Amino acid sequence: MLSAGSLFQEILDNDASFALFCSIAASGESQGGWENARIAALVPRTQSALVPRITRHGADEDKHGRIFNALMRKRGVEPVPVPPETDYTMLLERNGIGLAHARLERDEPLTVPDIVTYLAHSRVTEQRASEQMALLRRLFADHPVIGRAVRMISDDEDNHLAYCHEELLRFAAAGHGRTIQRALRACALAEIRVYRDVSLAVMAHMGRILGWSRARSAALAAGIHAVYAYERLGGWRRMVTLRMPERRDALGGPADPAPEFS
Repeated sequence: MLSAGSLFQEILDNDASFALFCSIAASGESQGGWENARIAALVPRTQSALVPRITRHGADEDKHGRIFNALMRKRGVEPVPVPPETDYTMLLERNGIGLAHARLERDEPLTVPDIVTYLAHSRVTEQRASEQMALLRRLFADHPVIGRAVRMISDDEDNHLAYCHEELLRFAAAGHGRTIQRALRACALAEIRVYRDVSLAVMAHMGRILGWSRARSAALAAGIHAVYAYERLGGWRRMVTLRMPERRDALGGPADPAPEFS
């Protein structure tokens, strides 16, 4: 029977597919860490209170990258090159979502609209990350090898999402509501396309590694397209709503260390 649990278990059980899964995840987290570090360095003076939170966000992402690399070391497998078509972060940038790396590489302070763009991008992508980690937590929270890592990353992603809600609501109250809603809508509609394309690419690579039949690969592709259809018809709206989170000031302290994964 084809299920999320059996699919992920098959990926985890094979060294090559496990290495690809962890390499893709580590690369994305490391890119997110770099982006947040650069944004923290370029925050305008009027928004200096955000710097510790953005720094914490970046530190968490760096930590996640180290965790995925550590899981590969413990398994005795080497990281593998990330196929460009599976690079979620860079494909979002190519679609004009978030702050471009070329902008972040310049030593020029960001503007308030830049910060709003960053937060809107983060709110959408952290929704996806929180949901994905919630699924993995439901399936593998007690797994002897990856369980603790899954729980730790899941908690962090929930904190990141709460932070985005709270900060965007603060900017909305300051008069940026329409700009925020436009940015969220554009980002969400682009994200669901990129997520579909990346999911199809990842499953194609996994299918070749694991020797899936054409029928199984076709069934998985059909499922991915069905998710996209649901999201395009209205599921994307969950990514653009804003509400005050139960976790207030979720990134108000230093990043939690993970010494056993460093």
